[in-house]
Amino acid sequence: MINLRTCDGLTRSGHAGPPHLRTQEVGLDLLATAINEYAIFMVDLDGRVASWNPGAERLKGYRSDEIIGQHISVFYPPERLAEKPPEWELEHAARTGYHQGEGWRVRKDGSRFWAHVVTAALRSSDGSLRGYAKVVRDDTEPRARLERSSERFTNLMGLTPVGIALFDESHRLARANDALCDLLGAGISELHDTRANDLLHPQDRLEPMISRAPIADAPTHRVLKRTDSHPVHCDLRCTAAVQDDGRLFWLVAFQDITERHQRAEELHYQATHDSLTGLFNRRAVNELLNELVRGPRADRVGVLFCDIDNFKRINDSLGHDAGDELVASLARRLQGGVPAGCTPARLSGDEFVVVCPDVEAVGGLEALAETVSGLLRTVVRLQNQQVQVSAAVGGAVLDGAGAYGEDLLRFADAAMYRAKRHGPGRVALADPGLAESINRQLRLEVELRDAIDNDGLVLHYQPVVDAAGTVVSAEALVRWMHPEHGLLPPDVFLPVAEQGGLMRDLDRWVLRTALRHAAAWPDVGGRPVGIAVNLAGLLPDDHGFTAEVTDAIAESGIDPNRVVLELVETVLVDLPPQPRRAMLDLVERGVQFAVDDFGTGYSSLARIKDLPAQIIKADRSFVADLGAGSRDLAVARAVADLARALGCQSIAEGIETAEQFELLRGVGIDVYQGFLFARPVPEAELIILLENGLPLLSRATGASVNTASTTA
Repeated sequence: MINLRTCDGLTRSGHAGPPHLRTQEVGLDLLATAINEYAIFMVDLDGRVASWNPGAERLKGYRSDEIIGQHISVFYPPERLAEKPPEWELEHAARTGYHQGEGWRVRKDGSRFWAHVVTAALRSSDGSLRGYAKVVRDDTEPRARLERSSERFTNLMGLTPVGIALFDESHRLARANDALCDLLGAGISELHDTRANDLLHPQDRLEPMISRAPIADAPTHRVLKRTDSHPVHCDLRCTAAVQDDGRLFWLVAFQDITERHQRAEELHYQATHDSLTGLFNRRAVNELLNELVRGPRADRVGVLFCDIDNFKRINDSLGHDAGDELVASLARRLQGGVPAGCTPARLSGDEFVVVCPDVEAVGGLEALAETVSGLLRTVVRLQNQQVQVSAAVGGAVLDGAGAYGEDLLRFADAAMYRAKRHGPGRVALADPGLAESINRQLRLEVELRDAIDNDGLVLHYQPVVDAAGTVVSAEALVRWMHPEHGLLPPDVFLPVAEQGGLMRDLDRWVLRTALRHAAAWPDVGGRPVGIAVNLAGLLPDDHGFTAEVTDAIAESGIDPNRVVLELVETVLVDLPPQPRRAMLDLVERGVQFAVDDFGTGYSSLARIKDLPAQIIKADRSFVADLGAGSRDLAVARAVADLARALGCQSIAEGIETAEQFELLRGVGIDVYQGFLFARPVPEAELIILLENGLPLLSRATGASVNTASTTA
């Protein structure tokens, strides 16, 4: 054995080998000498050091003459030697060509460092093993940085309230923080090595939890399973990363949204279910029908529309609580009695609907209608009284393709009204003629919508006069100048507006147009003329009521004190606090409210006295049969006295004769309206009347009055 130094300091021992091996070894010598930051040395077949470079001397502390010939076990700490001898690394390198590992190593002075070690097998040309080359790098500081980073990461995982887990390449859980353990109700030992998909609740296993590399900022809604099998709704974010050894791992964050999900479900339930009965509401029915009519068996979908007979009478006589009790009782009968697969719903008030996805499966539409009619024909005990109940039932199926769920409801609704015309408890089914009638109605709705949007309507005005016949205000009355049918009175198109849900838009148009017109009217006798507008769709319980009225007043520039809003008595009774506040707010600004058709709404005096109204308008039915000794005259006197007692103005409408006028004036009515003074006229004619400033009473007295009735 001889020692020789080559290539500026690499020390080796051994015998000269074949030229090609010497060339290989010289190349290694050159590499070892050039890379001083690595310990590069050779090991013979017995595991003894055969060469030593300056990097090895710097890293391990041994001089070449001290270490060459020593067994590599001197570099290993005792606990590592006890665990596994170093020869196994050499054996692994001999089998596979090289071995890579890391671990603690010991220097000459006994200090330790974390080493990254690569061992390569050296072979001769005939393939025989000649020894090993080892390359060692000091990774103590990088490992320390990694440990500090890992500690920070561990601390962060422990502190964050969001569940966090690390999954390995096979999607098995390797680490989890306390928040995830608490979320799932399990300890880390129970969760360790669990497959990601096994954390999912059975209701959410159609898609794997980790299927591809998702984007960390794009959460997905997943449902996990607690150890008690309860579902946990989470927003899940995950991202893929690579470990130092090149293996893939997954970092997954679980944000518990169970409470938010439950609130969303509660809100959705409230939005799709009737609060009194728990049945589907109109929105849910429309969603269900639209889904069914788009399905493959749309021609089998049937709808029943049910309306309780005389429900208003029950409500008015026994009270709203009794009415609610009746509705709830009938809802329970429907829920328990309709055929399987059918869905009962409550649209509003006393209106129920039954949706059937396959009428053939239940014996046909007529059989289903008779079944439901029987369920709603019963006796219900309300407030210690036995009340006989029945309902009108209309049924419809789709007639042709291209229809919508809303069309089915319309057809069934129209059939229900046909049944109601034949008496209580009747059943009727829609036929092609009825469908055509409804289609005409739909066309009129479209045309009316276009007229509202494009100023295709016109306003006529009927003057209201005082006892001297002087005009004090005018009531706006809408007409429709139809392109084909000419001027249509409201009794023709108001039902179309009601059926099509256009009343609010119609009211808005009338209000804005009437105020704009009235703002430019001339005064009469030095006093401004008021403008009265009937409201049937834009009502105080509309959340935008106050804003709509104040905006219309502001746009027109009219004095609010000239504006009168007429509402029928039935709208004003039992007024909830919010609509009442809306009305009072407008009253404070100068707007007046009139109770229209007074005496027809079954209101009690206790309710009337609290109404936020300044005008009481007696219904025309009390005027038509006025005579010196008639009861209607007594009613008119009572209305006038009541109005004065409440500090309100009284108005009588429908006056067609001078006798009626004289009688009403005699009982103290304040102002008057009717054909005796003027018919409803276009705005231009009204302005002429106002500019003349003459009392209308003089024209009416002694004149022959045409009493032919026209709808105001």
